[in-house]
Amino acid sequence: MRPFRFLAEPGEVRDGPALAAAARRAEAAGFSVLVYPDHLVLPLGVVPALAFAAGATDRIRLAPFVLNNDLRHPAVLAQDLATVDVLSGGRLEVALGAGWNEPEYRAIGLPFAPVGVRVSRLAEAIAVLKGCFGGRRFSFAGEHYVVVDHEGLPVPVQRPAPPLFVGGGGRRILELAAREADIVGLAPRMLPGSSRADPRTITAAATEEKIAWVREAAGDRYLGLELNVYPTVAPIIVTDHARHEAATVVDGIRARTGVDLPVDQLLASPHVFIGSIAGIAAKLVEVRERFGISSFMVGEVDELAPVVERLAGT
Repeated sequence: MRPFRFLAEPGEVRDGPALAAAARRAEAAGFSVLVYPDHLVLPLGVVPALAFAAGATDRIRLAPFVLNNDLRHPAVLAQDLATVDVLSGGRLEVALGAGWNEPEYRAIGLPFAPVGVRVSRLAEAIAVLKGCFGGRRFSFAGEHYVVVDHEGLPVPVQRPAPPLFVGGGGRRILELAAREADIVGLAPRMLPGSSRADPRTITAAATEEKIAWVREAAGDRYLGLELNVYPTVAPIIVTDHARHEAATVVDGIRARTGVDLPVDQLLASPHVFIGSIAGIAAKLVEVRERFGISSFMVGEVDELAPVVERLAGT
């Protein structure tokens, strides 16, 4: 089994002192990675926020969670990311997705292409990023991106490149992650015509299906992959009355989505963290044993810090 790695986000920080304090708390609590989301509605931009957090810490790794590929040209993004890796002394992890939040696209007049196009564009972007990180001139000619005799600078500290995280909920993007990434993020799929996650795609059975897709596509690479999940559909709830709280969450899910997810299926989901500190810690051990998942993004720094202190690195 891989050792546990825990990822934390700093929460609703709006200035440097708050971000630095959250980053230091995460580092002191034993989190492996501090992450920041990539959405235009957030108060801070993701790449500058990560660079600032790097300057406030010594050991914790840093990652976007996750970059929307459609918001930036991959060669420009590669320079920004390599700069963070250099400035942090090699602590960057690159997390990239195909984009999913259609209202964000509409807000800035960016076409929201069908999922197949977005995944194809992501595949090409990964090739460009790897070329830029390679330390020598390269060219690339694809349907979406063209790069001619370009030398990506700076060269990242981590060689051959910072670890690549690719996440998604559909088969095509998970197969891409299996072939190209170091860390595979198991995400929900969206409800048709909605930006809400489909609760049926975070169950234990749905997770097993996704991992089967990854295993088949990865082949010999599979044993070298790290699998990640994060809380979706249900908030993190620390309680001694897990079933009661879960029943309330199920009622809310039904009201928001029309999907009736049984309490037992909700509590068994590797994406759901409801229970006592001891109960959540035991569940994470079971999830790792059953699914091979060892990487967990567990929300804000303070929410599950006692669980992280128990399990990190074990």
